[in-house]
Amino acid sequence: MADDAESVDLDLLSASLRADSGDLDAFVEGLATKLENAIPQRVRVDRRRAGFRGPKVVRQIAVDLGNVRLELRYPGGALETRCAKLSGGIVLKSEQLDTDAWLAALGEALAAEARRSETTRQALERLLI
Repeated sequence: MADDAESVDLDLLSASLRADSGDLDAFVEGLATKLENAIPQRVRVDRRRAGFRGPKVVRQIAVDLGNVRLELRYPGGALETRCAKLSGGIVLKSEQLDTDAWLAALGEALAAEARRSETTRQALERLLI
């Protein structure tokens, strides 16, 4: 990343994404909220009620950045993370990743998007502050 004014610190971004990972419920909700605030046009969050009257909780996060779709599913208990290669909105290849690899891929994709878009770069900087 060439210039501090035009780049996002990938290590800082990764640390921010992992900040709540000790509690999976809080981690998934926090990640969804951060992504919705930073890149609302690039993220889809599926929330469902936990029980009849329970609060809505995040069940899935999908982030489309360039030719990559990163999906996190949280049916409860364990995370399921996938990375898909896209072409024209069509999935060409999808692979399961462990959570750390998925977070690293998300951080790299967000940093690449920030280099392409001033708006995204500013949103990610606000996310990190």
